[in-house]
Amino acid sequence: MLLCVTRSLAAQHGLEDAARAARAAWLTHDPEALMGRSAAVVLQIPGTNPSGPLGRGQAVELLRRYLRSATERAVELRRVREVAPGNGFVELEREYAVVGTRDVRRETLFLRFRVVGGQWELTEVRSSP
Repeated sequence: MLLCVTRSLAAQHGLEDAARAARAAWLTHDPEALMGRSAAVVLQIPGTNPSGPLGRGQAVELLRRYLRSATERAVELRRVREVAPGNGFVELEREYAVVGTRDVRRETLFLRFRVVGGQWELTEVRSSP
């Protein structure tokens, strides 16, 4: 039992590291860093049609286009939770302005991660106003 608890705590710590890295990547508009080692990701963000997982190159380009239209004001880490062994969710709260305006908007981002080869990899990005 102690071994299970130790693995779970180590996995949670790793997820927190992945969450901080994702926050930093979003804040600096770095979709390659956001994707990390992920080969594919499901995107549900404005301007994209819901679909199955997209390959790395396509996902990076869609994220780049989406991020290009905004200037970040703040990106806060709201929640990090391992929901099952090797599966976790991260919630980010984003405050941004659309390029060319002063209107500040807010958006909640839900990121899903799973452990692949001992590392947390991004598998989904969902946006909610």
